[in-house]
Amino acid sequence: MRVAEVSIEAIHHNVRRISEVTSGGQIIVVVKACGYGHGAVIAAEAAMSGGATMIATADLEEALQLRDAGVTAPLLCWLHGPRVDFAPAISASIEVGVSRLSHLEALAAAAKELGTTATLQFKVDTGLSRNGAAKEEWETLFARGAELEREGLVRVRGIFSHLANAGEEADHAQGEVFDEAVRMLREAGSEPEMIHLAASAATFSRPKLHYNTVRVGLAAYGLSPFVEKTSAQLGLVPAMTLRSEIVALRGVPAGTGVSYGFNHVCEVATTLALVPIGYADGMPRALNGNGAWVTIAGEPRPIVGRIGMDQFIVDVGPLAGRVELGEPVVLFGDPERGYPAIEVWSRLMRTINYEILVGIGPRVIRQAAE
Repeated sequence: MRVAEVSIEAIHHNVRRISEVTSGGQIIVVVKACGYGHGAVIAAEAAMSGGATMIATADLEEALQLRDAGVTAPLLCWLHGPRVDFAPAISASIEVGVSRLSHLEALAAAAKELGTTATLQFKVDTGLSRNGAAKEEWETLFARGAELEREGLVRVRGIFSHLANAGEEADHAQGEVFDEAVRMLREAGSEPEMIHLAASAATFSRPKLHYNTVRVGLAAYGLSPFVEKTSAQLGLVPAMTLRSEIVALRGVPAGTGVSYGFNHVCEVATTLALVPIGYADGMPRALNGNGAWVTIAGEPRPIVGRIGMDQFIVDVGPLAGRVELGEPVVLFGDPERGYPAIEVWSRLMRTINYEILVGIGPRVIRQAAE
């Protein structure tokens, strides 16, 4: 009754488009937060078969889950707690993003205990003021990394940072800081194979910040990181179609109240369709009464009445008699195919498309489709 259909071909197309934009540079596709709601395994396998260089997650637990599911792609993760055990990462050939000296030492100690070499990428803060080594820590951190490299305990494969997306001037200022970090890393004696600063937004707007690698999330799933530009304008194809079906139909007279609180009353006699997705599945309750709609039988129809935990109601109006139980309902998908764009929801909720995607609940089945 609840399916997030994920187009493998769309992800392939999007990775190819990113490669085109970056002139064939290396592409890291981020599949954190359940692959931005698409299913991490589906997303990872589709991205790699589409031409990605590497897969990334936020934390080690997500990366290990991919390994447990049989994903063999190169993996990177970078958000760690103070007591993290890096041994499982090393054993599973997962690259570790290192942003402080204590984590570097812990990684090297785990590698020594296992009798092997750990692979890492340094993460530096260039102005986002979030995760990443502060500028005053770089010299010590990079020098120690080079020393551990000479000892054979670690391999420094890359360096990266994250933009604040605070405007062109701010982005390029961060780029200058990042350039300094790359220079200092090289002077310390390490030569990074992967240098990445641009995420989805900068991939499509800041070509000078592409370096030799970009690290994308949203764009790989075919959605635009910009309010003022659509997916189609960027040459991307939304990969997810959120579907359900009609499980009940009810003809009602004018004056009928709909769902909790009767905040919608039918002005004329009509037919109401019950659809089994609700706020437990990531459908924001506040969409009610805001003009949100779905597609049924190829036509847009309004959501009416308060959205419940498990279900919502659509006024099918003139479609009465043409639809029956089991009729497909599309909540959002590719607008080029006539479906509601996910941005309909995000605009109504005054949020971003990212939040809608990752809020899709576990009852919704993620299903790969060509």
